[in-house]
Amino acid sequence: MEYFDTLIIILQSTVRVSVPLILAALAGLYSERAGIFDIGLEGKMLAAAFAGGAAAAVTGSALIGLAAAIFVSVCLALVHGFASITQRGNQIVSGVAINFIALGATVILGQAWFRQGGRTPQLLDGARFTTVELPFAAEIANVPIIGSIYANLLSGHFLLTYFAFAMVPITWWVLYRTRFGLRLRAVGENPGAVDTAGISVTWMRYRAVICCGILCGIAGAYLSMAMTAGFVKGMTAGKGFIALAALIFAKWKPVNVMFACLLFGFLDAMSIRMQGNALPIIGEVPVQLMQALPYILTVVLLAGFIGKAVPPRAGGVPYVKER
Repeated sequence: MEYFDTLIIILQSTVRVSVPLILAALAGLYSERAGIFDIGLEGKMLAAAFAGGAAAAVTGSALIGLAAAIFVSVCLALVHGFASITQRGNQIVSGVAINFIALGATVILGQAWFRQGGRTPQLLDGARFTTVELPFAAEIANVPIIGSIYANLLSGHFLLTYFAFAMVPITWWVLYRTRFGLRLRAVGENPGAVDTAGISVTWMRYRAVICCGILCGIAGAYLSMAMTAGFVKGMTAGKGFIALAALIFAKWKPVNVMFACLLFGFLDAMSIRMQGNALPIIGEVPVQLMQALPYILTVVLLAGFIGKAVPPRAGGVPYVKER
């Protein structure tokens, strides 16, 4: 049972650290399915984390913090949309610019407003999200195996955690079972045909980047208001780029995105668990190597071990309406 309890702890940590990856990857899915390549997931998450942490610290309300995080993220998404859709600019350059702006602005504003080295004040219970206990979790916690799985693995997570996993089937349904999803995918594959059918390519792509901004905002709010109790400089730590890698690894499919993010989350959880522990034969592994495991896996998977990942045909290409 000791090994089983250890496995439950690792899986619980896996779920916890996978949430921002899932939300960010789904955000990129909406955007890239519409033909807008978004490398600025990292920047939008970071800016949202700061906005959420700052607003929650000032107002004492987690919901106001969440709203602020979504608002800032959507604003940055619209900036990316304006540069990429309206002005037909380079989408990579626009995304990188958003990342740099977020990285610098969060530290400067944090220091100017709170004088804590770029951090926001520690959030109290009312200003952050708390865990949710599922019904009867305490009653069946002592039941062997099933009780431990239900009480410790399925129960006791944040509300945003359940929202993130619920968004996977919702996203699948939206993309493959609704008119909006059909048009969104068509815009990413053949915008000319969509335009010929009388559907605005520009408006569809703007709606896609707004969806991307909303999900990135929730991911950022999770980092600063649930996973931790406040914003810390650079707290995304490359999660936006890992989410982008997971999206490519999953070949732009929602369910595959979830499993890819859980894989990255599992490695992250293992790196935390194994720090300072000796492995058989190998002995104690340096902490730096364990921390680098998720990033090493990113490089390995994208180096050609996932087969051919074919993006949407119109991805990254500005649409010019024929006259």
